[in-house]
Amino acid sequence: MAWFWLFVAGIFEIAWVVALKYSDGFSKLWPSVIFGVTAWISFALLSQAIRSLPVGTSYAVWTGIGAVGVAIIGIVWFGESASPLRVFCIGLIIAGIVGLKFTASTSGVA
Repeated sequence: MAWFWLFVAGIFEIAWVVALKYSDGFSKLWPSVIFGVTAWISFALLSQAIRSLPVGTSYAVWTGIGAVGVAIIGIVWFGESASPLRVFCIGLIIAGIVGLKFTASTSGVA
């Protein structure tokens, strides 16, 4: 269940980063409110996950999910570069997330 909470925490991390973009330096009310709520949920779920997962693995996976998700949203939604090198590097982050998941699973951590 901890991996599920960690994944959902990563999804909420994506949401708060996008809300942060739309908040325009916290000058717009609703995106700022959405930022606060989704950031709180993301951190709460991360704290739940690290109760039974290694903290280093949890944090790396959480930030990796956020980084990949926001990078993809940046490409699709905000028209950011989708150069082959950038896509390759996003793939490396995904490989790191998967590697950490399997490493944690084989080291006896649930």
